[in-house]
Amino acid sequence: MTDLSNAVSSPGVAAASSIDSSRPEALHYHLMGAGGIGMSAFARLLSAQGHRVSGCDEHVTDLTARLSQEGIPVAPEHSASHVTQEPFGRIDVLVASEAVPKDHPELVAARAAGVEIRPRMALLDALLRGGTSIGVIGTHGKTTTTSMIAVALAGAGLDPSAFVGGIVPEFGSNARTGSGPFVAEVDESDKGFAALGAGTAVFTNAEDDHVGGNQATYWETVEEQHAAFARFVAQSDRVLLCADWPGLDALCGGARERLTYGQAEGADYRAANLRPDADGTTFTVLRRGEPLAEARVALPGLHNVLNALAALAVVDLHGGDVPRAAAALAEFRGPGRRWQRIGELNGALVIDDYAHNATKVAAAVQAARQTGRRVRVVFQPHRYLRTQQSWPRLADALMDADEVLLLDIAAASETPIPGIHATLISDRMSAGGHAGVHYLPDRAEVLRVLRETAGPGDLIVTMGAGDVWTLSRELVGTL
Repeated sequence: MTDLSNAVSSPGVAAASSIDSSRPEALHYHLMGAGGIGMSAFARLLSAQGHRVSGCDEHVTDLTARLSQEGIPVAPEHSASHVTQEPFGRIDVLVASEAVPKDHPELVAARAAGVEIRPRMALLDALLRGGTSIGVIGTHGKTTTTSMIAVALAGAGLDPSAFVGGIVPEFGSNARTGSGPFVAEVDESDKGFAALGAGTAVFTNAEDDHVGGNQATYWETVEEQHAAFARFVAQSDRVLLCADWPGLDALCGGARERLTYGQAEGADYRAANLRPDADGTTFTVLRRGEPLAEARVALPGLHNVLNALAALAVVDLHGGDVPRAAAALAEFRGPGRRWQRIGELNGALVIDDYAHNATKVAAAVQAARQTGRRVRVVFQPHRYLRTQQSWPRLADALMDADEVLLLDIAAASETPIPGIHATLISDRMSAGGHAGVHYLPDRAEVLRVLRETAGPGDLIVTMGAGDVWTLSRELVGTL
């Protein structure tokens, strides 16, 4: 695995040629926002390489507690004192995401002390360019696809390293260290990703998420975001793109080598003869029309068939044993908060899912319907801006659920927008003829209703990117 001490100080193709190889010694990295799913993975990868790692975060969470247990101290809150008073010792490199304001006191103190400030995408850049690499890009499905690729590569007899935006049960972590290849989830919410590239870019889809508003993690226009996807593809050695997603082909015109996967006729890697059931889907993998393997994904939904197909295609492209990889994927139950089975309540199956925009919600509801159970969704809209942009689509995506219990919007530090409220979704659904949608902002009431009415034929799905996940754990008594 590439030594992150060689990472460039800012992401970019030109900078890659100036990687400093004269500092192989162990360094002290301090990560702002270390409790985030991405930063905590970097912390683990750095620590595994023998570097000293510390961090800070505004919130004390399970992730920060686990890092501390692993010997990576995480201080509560962000403070200039982490640099000026050196509670963890002198810092060599301070790592921050683009979401951190440039005038943040901790960054100001680091500049004044001569501490190198390194964007998190610079760390990822070094890993992707350090050897055989796979970078997963797209608006939806990155975490699941990245997890599946890592699990499939390991099952195929390879020894992947991985950087994932979720906890992979097979690894018990969001990071894995191995001899390679290196597979990484590349998050488009950090604009620095546009300067990166990979050996193989796996391109799942492209929509309008993280667009609009004045936040550092949002793009001004969807065209600007999609141009960034195209740039990543052009800077990669090859692209494996989903043939089923409209418009992707046009974004891959600059690719040096282009391969496709999907159900579409003519796809290089094709999922055929799908046999869905209540627990997942069995299918045949074709490579240019010839059978390559029989596969199964133990997660419902067509989107998970495509994710698994992409993983098996990557294994084939990297010389792995595809039938062994397929066997590993058949046992895969998904990363944390991606169709995660939490337990049962009065015989009802309780699932938690991260779906928070219209496309993901529609896919999750379709997966729920595949189980044959009565679909009962507890949905928490995420961010005022996202709700303002997409509440009609969110309402339409939820229409196929038998029942929807709607929580208030999870602000995620955004200022409320006048007139934007969760009831926009419930009112549209009611007007469209849905008789089972209820606005229930009182969480205690949600728990009471479900505990009193859940039965063996039910599927309860807590859905959203906020803290709705806690309700699923409360329902089954594991919080």
